[in-house]
Amino acid sequence: MIITISGYPGSGKSTVGKAIAKEFNLKHFSAGDFMREMAESRGISLMELTKQADADVSVDKEIDERTKHLAQKDNFVIDSRLAFHFIPKAIKIFLKVDLKVAAQRTWKDIMAQKRHTEQQLKSEEDVLNALIKRQKSEVERYRKYYNIDNFLDAKHYDFVLDTTNLTQEESIQKVLDFVRGKK
Repeated sequence: MIITISGYPGSGKSTVGKAIAKEFNLKHFSAGDFMREMAESRGISLMELTKQADADVSVDKEIDERTKHLAQKDNFVIDSRLAFHFIPKAIKIFLKVDLKVAAQRTWKDIMAQKRHTEQQLKSEEDVLNALIKRQKSEVERYRKYYNIDNFLDAKHYDFVLDTTNLTQEESIQKVLDFVRGKK
């Protein structure tokens, strides 16, 4: 079983991905972790790496190669914007969220020091602006690099869940129910 989880920043991709992996005893991978590791190894923020990715395709290609390499394996969960594209045989989940709620969640993580590569953001409003900019950048890059019309489009996925008004537990349960129905 391979499960890809795509979605908006702050929608709960990593949280849901880890819970699904644990429930089904699968390995968990995260393209967001790949990016954060890249940013940290380069001594820059996630926002700076995103800016570099706008001008330098090698940033996305490095993450893509890691994802493609995983596609040769079975029995894992990956939260990644484009894993649905690189691993078409997977069960494809998409989590969406109102960006203001995403900013609140992300700011809370920053304040709890759970997100070290985003420490330069000084307010929830900064986070919201960064999320909007990042999402726009990703849509444009993926169109340019991969000819993907819009990775946010529900047509690419087997299951779409709006997590805006759901707790983490409710989001996890809804995705678990869907995946169990696919087995």
